[in-house]
Formats: sequence, structure tokens, C-alpha cells
Amino acid sequence: MALAVVRSLAAPRRLDDVQDAQDFEQELVDQYLLASVGAGLGDSAVGNDRAVLFEFIGFLGRPVWTAQPDDADRFLAHQRVHLDRARITVQHKAWAIGHFFDFLIARYQTDIELLTGHVVTQPIDEYNRPAKADYGQPRIPPSDEEVEALFGAWRDSLQHKRKFLIAARDYLAASLWRRAGLRIRETYMLDIRDWRRDLGEFGKLHVRFGKGSHGRGPKSRLVPAINSVAALLDWWLVDVRHQFGDDWQDPDAPLLPSERGDTFTGCCRRACDQSLRDGLAEATRLWLPGWVGRLTPHTLRHYCASSLYGRGMDLKAIQEILGHTWLSTTTRYIHVRDEHIEHAWARANRRVAARLGQQEG
Repeated sequence: MALAVVRSLAAPRRLDDVQDAQDFEQELVDQYLLASVGAGLGDSAVGNDRAVLFEFIGFLGRPVWTAQPDDADRFLAHQRVHLDRARITVQHKAWAIGHFFDFLIARYQTDIELLTGHVVTQPIDEYNRPAKADYGQPRIPPSDEEVEALFGAWRDSLQHKRKFLIAARDYLAASLWRRAGLRIRETYMLDIRDWRRDLGEFGKLHVRFGKGSHGRGPKSRLVPAINSVAALLDWWLVDVRHQFGDDWQDPDAPLLPSERGDTFTGCCRRACDQSLRDGLAEATRLWLPGWVGRLTPHTLRHYCASSLYGRGMDLKAIQEILGHTWLSTTTRYIHVRDEHIEHAWARANRRVAARLGQQEG
């Protein structure tokens, strides 16, 4: 993404007409975005912030430096009530606006007051700032039995599919969500070289496009190929991947390719996220119809965390696998069954009894 060339706001000037005011407003936004790039934010995060700021400015209908908390109240309420935006979408928009006004107050409060006569106020305050958006209905994944039924039927159907390669690719992607807890972008951005069979006992996936905090670019990690992931990737690379095209030996070729090749390079294009989502949705419709519209790649990521925890893996290890910065985030991915507490209590009692027996002996 290219940013517009911005002029220095330190130069003395006057705002003589509406066009001058609009130009000044544009420069304020551009300076903020330029500072965001300097802080390390990725193109996607910067582009999203830019869209939110101009949406707010358009809603406001007057210069942005005149915004007040009640203007933000109306904007956020409009997003939720009239546009029916998701809670997390409204949260991100509020945060983007709040960060922008923090920037204006810190850097250009004096300049704006001298040029316009207005003192900039932070419109996102303690009363209208969304604290978090992970409330409402929890994202509880299917049971082990349901997941096994889905993937078992899906696996058995592959050999009968007219488009076997696409079906196998979608099955592999969903298996990585289920077994390794990968995010969807982390999955389709994998290259062939990212499967490192030589690392560790099981091999490791080099996830180079993990989600960074606050939009500060991708955060890489190595994910051990436990939970049958190694066998899946060996099957894919030995039996399937080469059928897509001659680039199967190119380490920089996509691990999950599209069925269409690149007309310029002759190599396979990378599968897009929507294709992989559609593959999961179709499989769910066929073999787990009770979850149609509810089973998503992210739900399978929750399932991965819950199943690993249920099998005895500690939270810190699950945090490393999922690529979370904070352990508190990982805990929100753990959904235990009704009998989990009773089983944990029974195991604890057996450990205590065993220790007492050893002491008495």
C-alpha cells in the first residue's frame, strides 16, 4: 500500500476557506498513517484505520478536530443499531478513532488550536470505549464424536470426488485447523518450504504469517506437527501436491494451491481463504448438518485448543501452539465438557491416595 506524500504541519499557515480546512484535515490523517507505518503496522492495519477514520469524518459532517464524545456515541450506536455491525467490528472502529485522537492531542493540539480556534477533545472516552468484544454467546466447538464423524466421512469421500485435488486440499486445510489450531491466513500462506520434517521428533510447521499484536506485522512461530499433523503433511506432499503442477519441488510454491495456474509464471496460484471456507461449509452441510452456519475455521481452532487440553496438555504449551501473546487469551479457547471437573477431582484424589500410600509404606 502506498501512502500519499504529506506536507509538514509545522509550517505557518491560515485556513482561509473550506478547501484549506479539508486539505488540513487530510494532512492530519496522512501524518497519523505515516506514523503508524513507522511504528511497524502492516499495510492491512493501516488501510483499515484509514477507512475507519474517513467513515467517521463523513458521518461527522464537519472538521474532525471539532468531534466530541457525543459524536462518537452517535457513530458507534449507528454502527451497532442501524448497520448491525458485529461487536468486534465496532470495538476495532472505536479503538482506531481513539488512537487517532490520542495522536492529534499529543502532536498537534497546539497547531490545531492556533489554526482553527478549537481545542481537540478525545471523543472515545471511558464511557463509550468498548472494553472487549468477546462477550455474548461463547464459541463452543462440536464434541469429539461430532468432529470424528465429520472428518471420517470427509476422508472416506475423497476418492470418489470428481475434483479430488480440491477436495483433498480443503480436507488438509480443515485438518490443520482441527489438529494444529492454525488461523485461516496462517494456513493459506504456507509454502512448501514451511514444512520442516527435519526439526524435532515430529517435524515442525514454520508459520510465518501469524497474527501480530495491534497490527504490527506478522509474528512467526514453529508449530510441532503433533496430533497426526506430520502424517497428513507427508500424505499431502508425497501423494497429492505434485498433481497440481510442476512447481511441487519449488520451496517457495504454495503448500495449498489453487486449481488455476499463474499465466505469467506457470506456477500454481495460492488458494484463497474463501475457497477453504467453502470447502469446510460444504463438508459440514453433507456430514454434520446440525452445525451448518456455525462450524467455521475459527471454531475448529477452539476445538483444537479444547481437545489438546482435554488430553492433558498444559495451557502454556497450548498457548505456544496457537501463537497467543497472552495466556489469558488461550484460556478463552478452552471449553471443557460437563464431566471435566469431576474427572479432574477424581484424578487429584487418586494422586493424593497414591502419595499417602507411599508414605505409609
